Amino acid sequence: MEEQPVETTLYSLSDTAPSPANRREGERLLTLYRVGSILIDDRRELCLIKNISSGGMMIRAYCDVAPDARVSVELKCGQPIEGAVSWVRDSSVGIEFDTPVDVIDLLSTSMDGPRPRMPRIEVDCFATLRDGSNVLRTRVHDISQGGVKLECATALASGSDVIATLPGLEPQASVVRWSDSGFIGITFNRLLALPVLVGWLEQQRSAMRAAS
Repeated sequence: MEEQPVETTLYSLSDTAPSPANRREGERLLTLYRVGSILIDDRRELCLIKNISSGGMMIRAYCDVAPDARVSVELKCGQPIEGAVSWVRDSSVGIEFDTPVDVIDLLSTSMDGPRPRMPRIEVDCFATLRDGSNVLRTRVHDISQGGVKLECATALASGSDVIATLPGLEPQASVVRWSDSGFIGITFNRLLALPVLVGWLEQQRSAMRAAS
């Protein structure tokens, strides 16, 4: 049985705060977002972190949140991040941080302790995917220690053994887990070591800033 795509907290190397997402109609995803807490008017509420970048985050709120409200979001005990609500759309809320945060450092510290899934980091680069004798050029949407989500015009069967090659990383023996609407999800046979992933992300961030 083909695995269903799973949506998890997305980390971005961008310096700007996340904007409202336009979900495709009829898209069905399992959601395993990271849990956080938000302090509004001296009351603490739980929230789900959908997307986080250096400049801000998008959360799913379980309480009423007004635009321009001052908030404090805590991702890890004792580490609040101050900011203001920049937009509200249904239960999704955009928050702009007062001071930019280091997403890579945040990602590294977030790996401590138990977690339901490894964090995904949004990137924008090209990769090649070898499926037997076929070599496909794909665009990388996001990456974790355990795998990548790729934009690919060719659908691949779940369970297919492939080799993924990203610029600056060793080729990774992998398995296709799902394919849906022009995207495929693959898992690496061996986890990327966190220092390797963090170093690679530093290179990607430097390249992004040099190109801007």
